[in-house]
Amino acid sequence: MVLGDLGAEVVKVEHPTRGDDTRDWGLRTGPTNTSYFDAVNRNKSSIGADLSAPEGVTAIRKMARECDVLVENFKTGGADRLGLGYEALREENPGLIYCSISGYASDGPEAARPGYDLLVQGEAGLMALNGEAGQAPLKFGVAAVDLFTGQYAAQAVLAALYQRGRTGKGRRIELSLFDCGVAITSYYGLEALVQGKDPPRYGNSHPSIVPYGVFEAADGPLLITVGNNAQFRRFCARVINRQELLDDVRFSTNLERSTNRALLIPVIEEELRKKTRSQLLQLLREEGIPAGEVLGLHEALLSPRTEASGMVVRSEDGAATRWVLAPPYRFDGRRLPVRSLPPPLRKG
Repeated sequence: MVLGDLGAEVVKVEHPTRGDDTRDWGLRTGPTNTSYFDAVNRNKSSIGADLSAPEGVTAIRKMARECDVLVENFKTGGADRLGLGYEALREENPGLIYCSISGYASDGPEAARPGYDLLVQGEAGLMALNGEAGQAPLKFGVAAVDLFTGQYAAQAVLAALYQRGRTGKGRRIELSLFDCGVAITSYYGLEALVQGKDPPRYGNSHPSIVPYGVFEAADGPLLITVGNNAQFRRFCARVINRQELLDDVRFSTNLERSTNRALLIPVIEEELRKKTRSQLLQLLREEGIPAGEVLGLHEALLSPRTEASGMVVRSEDGAATRWVLAPPYRFDGRRLPVRSLPPPLRKG
């Protein structure tokens, strides 16, 4: 979808009667579409091809002779068994960029395992980072590994296309969900390796910045991030009116505040509960302290902020209303358009 957003002609190949599995996930948005399918299939067209039949394989081989890029996500070896592997297709199209996405590395001991986002979040250590201290690990709210893997794949394809423009040669790209899951552990991954144990879970708080997180006002939650000592001084003096905290050496630097968070946070929470969210947000913003609201997803998507950004696209498709999220890119000040709605299932 990323490549489609950037202007590529993307053709999705599906089973001609069942379609992609995600056509049955989420809320129905059309006879063959669902909210989940629509979320990841804007700016694409679709054809149906039964790859268990020779004519279906023949149709895909014909397309592969003419296309720039082929992306497949069979289990390792699945495309080869169908006669649609890289070696077979590059004989007919030497400039083909062939991108394989599998659950686990093709040369590893688990190459044949199917991969799902939840499994990889657990096995790559991502779930161990998410949740509150002392409670069970949590998966991310969205399929983070799937989404990051798609982004990595798009970057690799663009790099291969750039190189092909210089050499005329195609490339084979391989990614696995597991490898991408490990990659996005990022600084936490290195922290675990350096200290030889898991970093603690902080929930909505931050390991190094205090105060930072979700706090309760008199009428509900809000977000506050006090990122440096100057902000902390303004926060104490003008937002919570606790000037004496500035004279306490236990809170004089961010390192001290982080070390002594168990002492500081209850004091802050007590003062914040004396004011409403709107009062606090006004004070915080006047003092240049980053702060925000905690919105429900529906509320956030229909908020004036989101409307002004143009990120939500509403389209009338016959008698039905279709919703899609727009590409987040802007080029020369203009957002890239949703050129086509997620496609219905069509036989090839």
